[in-house]
Amino acid sequence: MRYDSLQRLNAARRKRLPVVLLTDFRGEEHLFLEGDPVEPPFAALVEGAFRSGRSMTFARAGASGFLNVYLPAPRIAVIGAVHISQYLTPMARLAGFDVRIIDPRTGFATRDRFPDVRVSTDWPVDAFVADPLDRYTALVALTHDPKIDDFALAEALRTGCFYIGALGSRKTHAARIGRLAAGGFGVDALSIIHAPIGLDIGASTPAEISVAILGEVIKALRTS
Repeated sequence: MRYDSLQRLNAARRKRLPVVLLTDFRGEEHLFLEGDPVEPPFAALVEGAFRSGRSMTFARAGASGFLNVYLPAPRIAVIGAVHISQYLTPMARLAGFDVRIIDPRTGFATRDRFPDVRVSTDWPVDAFVADPLDRYTALVALTHDPKIDDFALAEALRTGCFYIGALGSRKTHAARIGRLAAGGFGVDALSIIHAPIGLDIGASTPAEISVAILGEVIKALRTS
């Protein structure tokens, strides 16, 4: 890899931007950020690589070589340092997700309850300034408190998080949808929110609910 390509790649990875590096067997390199214009005959090839997330060889229009895809590592932003979060966090980390807890309630968001996990006691509006959401982040809202959850859900919708889920009954979610709709979100956008949260496996305990949530997050990551 050329030094200038490596510099651009590292800069993109620090910003959590997806990158495709096209290298043909003649030694030419082309680095594309998602959304960059790509000239034929490689436009469809690069677009497909971003969509699949898989590196591959190619042979097209008299050229052949490799496509290397570099996608940001998937992560989960958990809103609420609640009992479910204590089970969900280690499970998600074992599954390969980077996890952070956001909860301004300092009595819940403590190092004792969440050892070895990034914990923020900022309100989501401030936490997302320091570390923004992106399309490779799952947003899991668990506080039941509109003052905390609603902004986080709205920001996840605006950002296009690959998964958005919220804890609560159907009645609670209907009220939540009403508030978000009043904030300008349409029916199609709001339908993305998974609520009640988690796969329908009959989960009842915090540990089982955590399994259901993680399963739904993985399903969204691998099948969307």
